[in-house]
Amino acid sequence: MIENTVPWPDGKRCAVAFTFDMDADSLIHLEHPQTGYRRVSAISMLRYGPEVAVKRILQSYREFDIQQTFFVPAWCIEQYTETVTAMVDGGHEVAHHGYIHENPNTLSPDKELYWLRRGIDIINNVTGQRPRGWRAPLYNFSDASIDFLIDEGFSYDASLMGDDIPYLLSTDKGRVLELPSYWGMDDWPQFVHSIDLGYMMPLQSPSRGMDVFKEEFDAMYKYGGLWVTVWHPFASGRLARWEKVVELIDYMKGKGDVWFARMEDIAAHVYQCIEDGRYVPRVDKLPYYMGPVKF
Repeated sequence: MIENTVPWPDGKRCAVAFTFDMDADSLIHLEHPQTGYRRVSAISMLRYGPEVAVKRILQSYREFDIQQTFFVPAWCIEQYTETVTAMVDGGHEVAHHGYIHENPNTLSPDKELYWLRRGIDIINNVTGQRPRGWRAPLYNFSDASIDFLIDEGFSYDASLMGDDIPYLLSTDKGRVLELPSYWGMDDWPQFVHSIDLGYMMPLQSPSRGMDVFKEEFDAMYKYGGLWVTVWHPFASGRLARWEKVVELIDYMKGKGDVWFARMEDIAAHVYQCIEDGRYVPRVDKLPYYMGPVKF
């Protein structure tokens, strides 16, 4: 099923990364720039993430003795600095997720680069480390994004959906490792319902929603893949849902041969495997197209 598996550390069967996008109320201000500040209920829902859920998540991570990755818009780092400092103090990675969750595909290349660099500076100032990874807000990776990541020295991207295992993104400027996921491993379709955000889908029960992630894990474990989920604290950090996440982590831990790791550590391991010849990744040459497709 996967012909070219990564040799995970210490003979582990698969790699696991619970990644959280702590967007907080950046979403409401971006969606409704003139009236977002008045939408108090929506703001309260989104602030639940940094003010309640992240503390719960970090406590569970301490109990399981695992370190994971949080993708945080730089504006949210400015607004919720204590929450982000708690992530860093717990040994977790803080990665780049835009400034205020802006969409790179709606920006000029100059504007995209401006916000990327501004976010880098804020992350560096608060965490003491330049970010090694980037996830485009809402996966909106533009045709300019890859060269900007290369120029700014990023180790990996986590925006694309082109494989079940790490692969390389290549341009004439260089390469960046892709650590892929996809919508099936995002909690948004399972657990988010918001009129203010324009997303009104039926909500799944915590147990039924978690079945999706468990079945994805079982396949990745069986075939040696990379399991990267995309969660949001305001959604999956809710009490009943997080209780089910804790059960899922416990299930994974019970396997005994699952590597829980920060994304930057996964990237470093894969690069080392490439360098010493133990892993030959697939390479995607970007951009896929040089202009509109003619038909």
